[in-house]
Amino acid sequence: MRRVDYDTEQYQNYPRGRALTEQQLGAWITAFAAALPERRPLVGLDVGSGTGRFTPALARAFGPVTGVEPSVRMREVAQAQSQRPGVRYLAGSAEDMPVPSGSADYALMFLSWHHVQDKPRAARELARVLRPAGRLLLRGNFSDHHPEPWWLDHFPRGLEVDTALFQPLHEVIAMFTAAGWRVAGFGMVTPPSDGTRADMLERLHLRTLSFFARLSPDEVEAGLRSIEEAVSGDPGAPSPALSEPLLTLERR
Repeated sequence: MRRVDYDTEQYQNYPRGRALTEQQLGAWITAFAAALPERRPLVGLDVGSGTGRFTPALARAFGPVTGVEPSVRMREVAQAQSQRPGVRYLAGSAEDMPVPSGSADYALMFLSWHHVQDKPRAARELARVLRPAGRLLLRGNFSDHHPEPWWLDHFPRGLEVDTALFQPLHEVIAMFTAAGWRVAGFGMVTPPSDGTRADMLERLHLRTLSFFARLSPDEVEAGLRSIEEAVSGDPGAPSPALSEPLLTLERR
């Protein structure tokens, strides 16, 4: 698979292509709150924060948050979009975070775990930066718990190439257990729909899903044409909501 270089592609369209509605954002914040201690404020880390689609909302809900993001351009977009007090963005990665040991109450990794190159090292680094009993909210795709959006079938190899990038759930859990974590919870979250199928098609045309890097240009073009034909008959049809996995881990 070709690695996505977010400093040369995607960063400009990412905020539009991966935007969350207020209702979707609210559903995720509610799910996170159920997995975190009730006390406030909590000090948080948004690891792989990208253009900051969650970071300001985490600060509003829980307390000060540091977004940790390796892409210069993605951080620049995040900083330009939000100057909220209690939010800052730092250069770093899950394997190497420029924050003191034991300085955070929780960390969020939202669809960024599959980008981590040295996963065992990241599991140890996440344990380092969290306080004892700190929580990691891991919204990842797992090869055996993989949401299947309606449009994926329009790419003949879509499900095959998408699931190939992700670990099975038991493998992720074993890796974190070896690094001093325990499972605090696992469940599915079903945020509201993305809108209509035409809305989703517009987002897909922006190509801000790393999924597209796993297909050839011809496969991408053919799949998008197939979706266009399917949507043209009823563009206002709702895009079905997806149930998405959330694994909560606790630092021992």
